[in-house]
Amino acid sequence: MQGEEKKGKVKKGWLAVMVDEDQRRFVIPIAYLYHPLFRRLLEAARDTYGYHSSGPLRLPCSVDEFLRLRALVERDTHSSSSSHRVHMAPCTRAKVTS
Repeated sequence: MQGEEKKGKVKKGWLAVMVDEDQRRFVIPIAYLYHPLFRRLLEAARDTYGYHSSGPLRLPCSVDEFLRLRALVERDTHSSSSSHRVHMAPCTRAKVTS
């Protein structure tokens, strides 16, 4: 599946992330971290796990939520509109709506 890699080296310009519930590993372009949707998810990760961690970046969302967010970011990077919002539920899990 695109964006998933076996454990090992990550290409320059890419970042390994672990999606929390299933500890499933994905590799994403670093540029995604600047997208408003990912920035909100990074804030949730900071609030959930703090700044200090070793290994891949852990994200506090389900695999389905991550895949949906990734699809929205990919679509936004290929178009000029960005009308999506991320709603943070009380348990700091990111909920993406379009």
